[in-house]
Amino acid sequence: MSVPGSPRLERFARLRHRMADLGVDVLLLSLGADLPWLTGYEAMPLERLTMAVVPADDEATLVVPLLEASRVEEDPAAFSLRAWSEHEDPFAIVSSLVGARSRLAISDRAWAAVVLRLQSALPGATWKASSVVTSELRARKDAAEIEALAAASHAADVVAGQLLRGEIPLVGRTEHEVSADISRRLIDAGHQRVNFAIVGSGPNGASPHHEPGARRIEAGESVVCDFGGTLHGYCSDITRTVWTGTPSSIEAEVYEVVRVAQQSAVEAAALGVSCEEVDRAARSVIADAGFGEYFIHRTGHGIGIEEHEDPYIIEGNTNLLEAGHAFSVEPGVYLPGRFGVRIEDIVVADGGGPRALNQADHSLVVVGS
Repeated sequence: MSVPGSPRLERFARLRHRMADLGVDVLLLSLGADLPWLTGYEAMPLERLTMAVVPADDEATLVVPLLEASRVEEDPAAFSLRAWSEHEDPFAIVSSLVGARSRLAISDRAWAAVVLRLQSALPGATWKASSVVTSELRARKDAAEIEALAAASHAADVVAGQLLRGEIPLVGRTEHEVSADISRRLIDAGHQRVNFAIVGSGPNGASPHHEPGARRIEAGESVVCDFGGTLHGYCSDITRTVWTGTPSSIEAEVYEVVRVAQQSAVEAAALGVSCEEVDRAARSVIADAGFGEYFIHRTGHGIGIEEHEDPYIIEGNTNLLEAGHAFSVEPGVYLPGRFGVRIEDIVVADGGGPRALNQADHSLVVVGS
C-alpha cells in the first residue's frame, strides 16, 4: 500500500505521543490494517511471522520473512528492516527487540498462535489491543488519505453510473453473474482488487449482506447493489437500488423515505456533531414514516484502509465528528420476503461542511431489461 506524499514520519510521531499518553511501551503490528497504515507494507497471511516492533522510546523495526523482504518499500528514516531466514526464530527476534519493556499492544487481527507464542516468550508483559492506540489516529484521515478515498469513490461511481444507465444487464441473469460483472467493472475502473459485490434481487434485497447466488433477476423487481474495492490501498463502498420495471406504490414510497433519510444524515454530519446524532437523523425519518423496525443496522461505518473502521455511525457512539473522519452513510429499509432498499455514499467531515465523495445519482431509477 502506498499513498503518494503520505507523511509517514508524522504518523510515527503522533503514534508515539499517543503511546506515551496511554502508557504503552511497545506496539507490535502484524496482520491487519495498522501495519500498512504505518509502514506501507501489507503482510501476507502466512504462517511465517511478520511484525513491526515500535517502541515508544526507540527506532521501529519491521521483522519480515526473508522471502518477503523484497516486497517491502524500505524507509530508513521511519523504520529499519530485519529479514529473518528460515533457520531463525522470529519470535526470539521480536522478543529481543522488545527487551525489558513490558507494557505491550498487539494487532487486533494477530493470530491467536502468534499472541500465545509471544506471551510465552515475554511472560512479564501486560497486553492491550493495538486499536486502543491506533484507531483514533487512523480515524482522522490526512490530506493524502482523503485524496486516495476520493479516487476510490470516483472509480466506484463509474460503475454505479453504468448500473444506473442500464449498461449492466440485469433481467434474466443470475445475481452471481451480475456480481461478477460488477467486479470486472470495478477493476476496469481502476481498483486493484474487489472487496465485495453484493447483488440482492427481489426478496433477497431484504437481506443486507445477501450472498449473490443462482436466483435469476426478474422484470419488475428491485435490485440492491452494494459494491466496493481497493485503490491505492484505500477502500470504496457504494450502494444503489434500482428497479427492473415500474415500482409499486409501496416500493416507491420506501425508496423516497430512504433517499430522504440518507440525505438528512449526510447533511447532519458536520464537525462537532456526535456520531449518534447522524444515526438519529436517518433513523428518525424512517421511523416517522412507519418503517423503523425495518431499519436493522447502523447508519454507517468508518472507512479507510479497511472497509469497516472507526468512527461508527450508531446510537450510543457519542464521539464527535472531527475533520478527516471518513464514513459511510447507508440507511436502508428491508421488508422480509418482499424487497429491500439501501442508498450509500462515503462522506468526509470537513470544515466546509460534510463532503460526499460519491456523486452517483440518488433518484429512483428504472433500468428495464
